[in-house]
Amino acid sequence: MAELTHFDGQGAAHMVDVSGKAVTDRVAVAECYVKMQAQTLEKVMEGTAKKGDVLGVARLAGIMGAKKCSDLIPLCHPLPITKVSVDLEVDADLPGVRITATVKATGQTGVEMEALTAASTAALTVYDMLKAAEKSMEIGGLRVVLKDGGKSGRYEVTP
Repeated sequence: MAELTHFDGQGAAHMVDVSGKAVTDRVAVAECYVKMQAQTLEKVMEGTAKKGDVLGVARLAGIMGAKKCSDLIPLCHPLPITKVSVDLEVDADLPGVRITATVKATGQTGVEMEALTAASTAALTVYDMLKAAEKSMEIGGLRVVLKDGGKSGRYEVTP
């Protein structure tokens, strides 16, 4: 297991000094899902949810979430993000919505946390937009499926 770098020699939490690291292109992709009843998913597909465009609002919320990651996660560095995309796909077999968030930056530290924050913020927004129709929705499967750039190189989940 890799050494945990967010602790100093005395065990106190601290922000990691990345100033000596090389500036490289970074990318991370995270995914999750929101599982719901088929009749709730129909409201998404038909555009009849009371709060409006579920997928459009969730996409914007995910993008905003990535940009606010360092405000939410205490030891994350604020990063000059160059791209955020949040894809929401209706999956009738789940039934629900599958979310994939991709974040890119050129810098000295990775963007995994930003991708995870984007995906989870989008999922929470789907829940918020539909909670009047169904309170039993399930958010799950949040994980990094791709990380590339930096000293540790590429990590990818194989299907």
